[in-house]
Formats: sequence, structure tokens, C-alpha cells
Amino acid sequence: MNTKVFTAVQSWLKDFRVYLEWPCLRMLFLGFSAGLPLLLILGTLSFWLREAGIDRSTIGYLTWVGLIYAFKWVWAPLVDRVQIPFLTKLLGRRRSWLIFAQALIILGLVGMSTLDPKITLNLVVWCALLVAFGSATQDIALDAFRIESANSDHQAALAATYQTGYRLALIWAGAGVLWLAARVETGGGYDAGAWQFAYLCMAGSIGVGVLTTLFSKEPARYELAKARDAKAWLYQTLVEPFAEFITRYRWHAILILSLIAIYRISDVVMGIMANPFYVDMGYTKDEVAAVSKVFGVIMTLVGAFVGGVLTLRFGVLRILFVGAVLSAVSNLLFAWLATQGHDLHGLIWVISADNLSSGIASAAFIAFLSSLTNIRYSATQYALFSSMMLLLPKWLAGFSGVFVDSFGYQAFFYGTAIIGAPVLILIWATIHFNIVQVNKDGK
Repeated sequence: MNTKVFTAVQSWLKDFRVYLEWPCLRMLFLGFSAGLPLLLILGTLSFWLREAGIDRSTIGYLTWVGLIYAFKWVWAPLVDRVQIPFLTKLLGRRRSWLIFAQALIILGLVGMSTLDPKITLNLVVWCALLVAFGSATQDIALDAFRIESANSDHQAALAATYQTGYRLALIWAGAGVLWLAARVETGGGYDAGAWQFAYLCMAGSIGVGVLTTLFSKEPARYELAKARDAKAWLYQTLVEPFAEFITRYRWHAILILSLIAIYRISDVVMGIMANPFYVDMGYTKDEVAAVSKVFGVIMTLVGAFVGGVLTLRFGVLRILFVGAVLSAVSNLLFAWLATQGHDLHGLIWVISADNLSSGIASAAFIAFLSSLTNIRYSATQYALFSSMMLLLPKWLAGFSGVFVDSFGYQAFFYGTAIIGAPVLILIWATIHFNIVQVNKDGK
């Protein structure tokens, strides 16, 4: 083998070894805990609702449950500063909030496992809201835990292993639920008991996150100066994290926040109607489980690992741009699939392209958000960024069912590709103005 080629291969292999380090492996299990609830209250739940006879417009509106994630910055300062009685003293600040959040998720999922949306849709929604609140709180604490566990150079690698655990959870929360429900359902029609059993199993699966949290070491933290009085404490808790970001970036903060707000808009808006699309196109639970929830997630993992390494090699913003292009273009493939009827091979190819693109984009985007965060306010600032990422897309996604009913799936998928175009302009502007040049300590 040519010496230069051999050296290059060794260099790439060295980069991949970062995934075997303990901080990365730990994020694998915590990523699983983070990924499990989201699909259960949005994607998989929409499959359950559609099978129960709930109309598409209602399913679309119910995705506004996910708007809780868009407002987690409201209570993120409390996660940064407030101690939970007994738990914080026993486990530390980050781990105590993780355990508290995981308990809320388990409670909400157990509640859903006792209900039938065909009869008590309102109660299902309330339980889903509890799961969403617990999940969003877990995200706040977990993002801070990740950022405080390694320096900025390793954030892309941590993001990749986090995404691996996250996507494995999506397999279990997607394919696993469908497989469990299909195995225990009786007859060929709708069986609420099958779905209830599957959701009870999901509640037990959160135990992976609980055990990992209990056996993890509390990360070192940056100690803020103690406030002199209640007014100073409120300023440090509620105002200072946001003021610091604005002061650091000045008018460029508008550009950065605009990019964050719409980067995932194509994926999020399209994803809400994916499961109803599969049902309406005649795909069975087993087909969707195998192709979309297993094979597709594996392709996302490949994309996440590739995205992590490419980010180390070529920089965050370049791969952020590539991921945005791929995410928008892959939605056009769904528009083509909508014209093919029940085409299993077509579904495999489309899911492969879409999930590979999503993995690359997600790894780069998480690294980008982490690079913007000052470690003194890691939970609050990252919560602000990730909340903004979801606010507009989730709100817009609420109307997706109405749009499909009016114009059809093909027009819908074309539309989700087009709305991703402004993202490219904002990334170009961020690169052109050379904005993101600070490390995670804000220096």
C-alpha cells in the first residue's frame, strides 16, 4: 500500500477511536433515554391514533404537544441553579434533575398504557404532555451534562454517540412498539390492549437511563458567584445567561438565532405526517417497523458517525451546510414515493437517503449548538437554542394534516423541501461574516 494512503487511513482510524472513550460510551445510554419519549408522544403515537380512527387534522394538531420542547428555556434556569431536596445532595445537580425527569416520563407512559385514545383521547393527551415535560426537562439536564463532560473538540464525537443511543431508542420506540403491538393483538382490526401493552414496556425501558444516571459520575461544574440577595439571584438565574449570549455576539446573535430557529424545519414538518402516510399507503406494521424504524435508524446512525468525523475534519459550518442540502433534497424523494403506491423497495431507498441525511445534519447541528454555549450557563443557553430549533417547525407542523387533506401528500412533501431553502442562505451568511469563532467557555 502507498505510504501516503496508509498514513491517511491510520489518521482516519485514529479519529474514529474517540468513540471508544468512556464519555462517548456513557452518552450512548443517556442518548437512549433521551430518544425514547419523543417518538412515543409524536411519531408512534400518530400511528396509534390513526389506527384508532382519529382523523389526520386532529393528529396534526396534537403534534403541538411537542411545543413543550420549544419552551424548555423557560424553566432551564431552574435546572441550572435550583437544588432538588434530598436528591441534589445525594446525586449532584445534573444527576438529580435527570432522575427527577426520568420519573415523570415513566409516570406519563404508564398512564398512557392504561388508556384508549378512541375513548379517552383527552386523558391520553394529558399523559403525553406529562411525558413531554419530563422529556424536555431530561434534555435540559442531559445537554448540560454532555457539554460539561468534555471539551469543545470532542463535542461532535459526543454528539455522534448521543445520536447513536438516541436512534437506537427510536428503533425501540418505533419498530419495538409496532412489533410488540403486532405480536399481542387479537384479530385483524384495532386492538387498544396491544398498544397499551407496548407502551407499558416502553415505560420500563426508561430504566436504561435511570441506571446509567445512577452509575455515572457527576461532572465538574463552573461555580457561579453566590448572589447577595433575592434580586441578584433572580438576575443571575433568569437574565444573565441570555444577556451573556447577546453581549458576546451582539447583532450577529439575530443571525445565529434565526439559523437555529429554521435549521430542522424541513425534517420536523415532514416527519409529523410520515406515519399517517405509511398507513394510508397500505404499509403494514411489520413493514414500517423493519424499513422505517430499524433499517432507517441504522442509516441515521451511519450518518451520525460520518457527520461526526466529517465535522472534525472539515469544520462544523461546512458540514452543517451539506446536511441542510441533503435534508431538503431527501424530502423530494418522498414526493416521488407518494406517486408509487405500495412500493416496499421504493420505501427502502427513500428511507435510506432521508435517514442518512438526517444523521449527518444532526451531528453537525448538535456540535454547532454546543460551540455556542458558555459553560457557566450550559443548561440554560443550550435549552434556549434547542427550544428555538423546535418552536417554529412544531407550530407549522400542526397544520400538516390540514395541508395533506387539502392538497395531498405529494404537494406536502414538495413544500417541506422548499421551506428548507432559507437555511442555506443563513449558513452562508454565518460563514461569510466569520461569526462563530469562540470556544465553549465564551472566550
